[in-house]
Amino acid sequence: MGILKGRRYTYQWAPMLLLFYFSEGVMRAWSETGLSAQLGMAEVVLSMVFFFAAVYYAKLSAPSRQTPQHQA
Repeated sequence: MGILKGRRYTYQWAPMLLLFYFSEGVMRAWSETGLSAQLGMAEVVLSMVFFFAAVYYAKLSAPSRQTPQHQA
């Protein structure tokens, strides 16, 4: 739910959990043949895309990067 709501904390921890999907995809792509190997490779690619997107989002949404509010 934190990903859907755009919570920065969730985006910081999601890449750590994503390592399990990445590892499983690498093992499936290496050890299997046919469709299963192709799906394993797709899992690796998708996990890498999400990893970099989550890290980039967490970096851009850092409080130090937010525009300061003007005081009246």
